[in-house]
Amino acid sequence: MKQLNFQEKYPITVLDIKKSETQYESAEQIADYFKRCIEEAPRVSYITTFDHLTHSREIEGDVAPDIQAAINVVFCFGRALPNPFVLAVRPRSIGIADMGEHFVVSFMDAPQVPANEAMRAWALSLRNS
Repeated sequence: MKQLNFQEKYPITVLDIKKSETQYESAEQIADYFKRCIEEAPRVSYITTFDHLTHSREIEGDVAPDIQAAINVVFCFGRALPNPFVLAVRPRSIGIADMGEHFVVSFMDAPQVPANEAMRAWALSLRNS
């Protein structure tokens, strides 16, 4: 698991996992796994699953040739609205890309430590024990 600054300003966490290292065979199965994690977590709300690859192809957008599936699972940890600016960083999303021989799971780091810890734990649990 790596922490990066995407485009030099967005703090993200990325997990690259070989298909041989996980029981999941598709991005859709991983999306379902994250949906279950979200639904089982107290005070976390599942919103939707978004097929980013289909969307990009439908609008004739550019897609890297090695991306075979691209899904975002959208949800919210939001426990408070202390000001209107917090809306800029909500809801959360975990991305799953099928890259052929491996999956890339990524998410933008949240301002709340418990949210980051939960997302990291969910992602790391994708690996076979």
